[in-house]
Amino acid sequence: MKSQRSECPISQSLDVWGDKWSLLIIRDLMTAKQLTYGDFLKAPEGIATNILAARLLMLEENGLIEKLDHPESKAKVLYRLTGKGIDLVPVMIEINLWAEKHFTIPADRKAMLKEVKKDKEGFIKAGMKELRRS
Repeated sequence: MKSQRSECPISQSLDVWGDKWSLLIIRDLMTAKQLTYGDFLKAPEGIATNILAARLLMLEENGLIEKLDHPESKAKVLYRLTGKGIDLVPVMIEINLWAEKHFTIPADRKAMLKEVKKDKEGFIKAGMKELRRS
């Protein structure tokens, strides 16, 4: 892990996942649980391969994701969130709630947020539990 710019918790956190792509990688892993390198390349945001490789390595070095052997191919690996990555679920929920207030979001995301608002704490706990099982 590189040196920290300051002792501020926000600054320290942004040093790990505050770039343009890292939270999108984490988002995809929260949704799919396990993904290959190629799966990330199919995301609608269109990440470049060199950026993807750098972000995956950085997230792995910081303990947010881990690599697993692919059950069907020795040439591929699967990525999944670690406990440290799963701990970002509440942050991701809050980002979604903020975005719902300020942007037009897809219907499926609106439906998910409707469920969140019924019992945010329960929704977050259930989501984190599900991710930890995978």
